Amino acid sequence: MGVVVQKYGGSSVADVSRLKRVAEGVVARKRAGDRVVVVVSAMGKTTDGLIEMARQVTAEPPRRELDMLVTTGERISMALLSMAIHAAGEDAISFTGSQSGIITDDHHQAARIMEVRPHRIEEELERGRIVIVACYQGVSRQREVTTLGRGGSDTTAVALAAALNADACEIYSDVDGVYTADPNLCPQARLLPLIHHDLMQSMASAGARVLNAEAVDFARRAGIEIRARKSGDASGRETRVSALAPSPSGVMAVVGAAAVTRLSGPLPALDPVIAELTAVGGRLMCVQAGATADLLVDRTGIPGKDAEPLRRLAERQGVSAHEMSAVTLAGGGLLQRPELWGTALRLLKGLDSAAQGVWGDDRAVTFAVDSAACDRAVKALHAALIAP
Repeated sequence: MGVVVQKYGGSSVADVSRLKRVAEGVVARKRAGDRVVVVVSAMGKTTDGLIEMARQVTAEPPRRELDMLVTTGERISMALLSMAIHAAGEDAISFTGSQSGIITDDHHQAARIMEVRPHRIEEELERGRIVIVACYQGVSRQREVTTLGRGGSDTTAVALAAALNADACEIYSDVDGVYTADPNLCPQARLLPLIHHDLMQSMASAGARVLNAEAVDFARRAGIEIRARKSGDASGRETRVSALAPSPSGVMAVVGAAAVTRLSGPLPALDPVIAELTAVGGRLMCVQAGATADLLVDRTGIPGKDAEPLRRLAERQGVSAHEMSAVTLAGGGLLQRPELWGTALRLLKGLDSAAQGVWGDDRAVTFAVDSAACDRAVKALHAALIAP
């Protein structure tokens, strides 16, 4: 029997009824002959609620204590899911990140996985149990509880799949795969059934929410195929992220990030800002460096997408901060296609939202635009460069 690692996001286990449906699917997979490891997120918006509660106590909670607080969310969901599986007639056991052997560095709120020692998981699989693992967390070599930062649940699943030599790493969320654009904005957006790690990493770095950029990079380095699926969907629709996919060529997707802050200033002043980004929930998207430097920072990981934490951070270092949006063309060979850049710039100008900055390499070109123009820009660029 092969090992399958499944990850379920917070929306998939947002309430008890959804959690029970997940348990039923996991049990069915076990009875089909697989050995199943389930990585589970906190229920719904639990993590955001815990962070907000901490900030009602103090504007700047100590990072160690914040890790101690937010990891309780996954402990709740992992225990409840294990109970639901027991109720459905199969044996299960739940583990925290530390019990699962996930060893990290000591950076609270932004730890990186250094090593996975999945001995207890392997022992329980041999006993015929389904193993439930709390996502997004581990333990440092100093025996401190740590969290991996936003998107760390995907990274947990991929790291465990690599350590267990799993046959598959399946990421379940509320969407059935990766599209050429957000289908809620662009009804003509197409599902991408098979894409290369490189394209997925470019899209994730630009703000696509289906998969986490660090997890995709981990999967690429470990040779792990990721299958992105919709929780509870029996249609078979999915996106496979694989090294076997053709290398991307031309514009393959358009990604919008509506909550972005542009930080500008001398490079020495921006160095400490970059170091502090993850502490406030920001994620670095793009960097242009010279005598002065420009950074684009995605605010999605900040509760309420609030720009204030970044403004305070910028003020302390004497750099400027401006709220805007970003739209990215993701694909391959983009530096060899200057006409695409020209088309995009003309379209944006025609929307009365001329690009306020351009960041580009061979796999992604990002345009900074007015905050109110993000959705219109995504629709226009997708219609012109991708849609038939």
